[in-house]
Amino acid sequence: MSNFIQHPYHIVDESPWPLYGSMGGLYLTSGMVSWFHLQDMTLFYTGLILLLMVMYQWWRDISREGAIQGLHSAIVELGLRWGMMLFITSEVFFFLSFFWAYFHASLSPNIEVGSVWPPAGIMPFNAFGVPLLNTIVLVSSGISVTWAHHALMMGDYAQTKWGLVVTVVLGVYFTMLQGLEYYEASFSFADGVYGSTFFIATGFHGLHVIVGTLFLLVCLVRHLKGEFSLSHHFGFEAAAWYWHFVDVVWLFLYLAVYWWGGV
Repeated sequence: MSNFIQHPYHIVDESPWPLYGSMGGLYLTSGMVSWFHLQDMTLFYTGLILLLMVMYQWWRDISREGAIQGLHSAIVELGLRWGMMLFITSEVFFFLSFFWAYFHASLSPNIEVGSVWPPAGIMPFNAFGVPLLNTIVLVSSGISVTWAHHALMMGDYAQTKWGLVVTVVLGVYFTMLQGLEYYEASFSFADGVYGSTFFIATGFHGLHVIVGTLFLLVCLVRHLKGEFSLSHHFGFEAAAWYWHFVDVVWLFLYLAVYWWGGV
């Protein structure tokens, strides 16, 4: 008698990507330390290239499992949904720590920063300049990804394609605007608690925008290859959930850091 028992769960094959991904993360973070202290970016670029290669090949494998091999059954997809929800929940608490640090410093500024907020000598950004434009861009991208999602559920694949294209373009545009904002900033990460909390919060959000843009770009490529259908498109849903999370975090950042904290 065969020991094989048919079941709806997906037993993952052996994969080198978790190991290589952890190595890439280690090289990337160690490389940042080397970059900041020794002005040597070799290890940083090594980690970045390794991570990009792992992302491409891991996404490729998962796409094959779901779209070609048919391994993502209903129960497997349910597990993926719970996993994505728990991941986003962990990200909420990740950003909560930054808001906690920001409000701890701003609601009761100590004597070292002049007992005022923003601290003396800091010229904050005009909340109604580039930050407001970035807010409009990101909210618009949330609308366009919702447009793409509803079009996919209606079977209108052409509209889905254009909705994804618009969202990816807006994500890239947001990143360019934030890069310009950082370039023109009158303060730096080293300028006390204001600089450190500002750049750590907005910088990590910018990193999430880049990751979300890549996530949606992968979904666009998969859509063009015909891998999504009306009833089987969780990869797209996961990207849309992540993008809406990024939108909401930015709204809180805009209101707390740029508008309220910059007055």
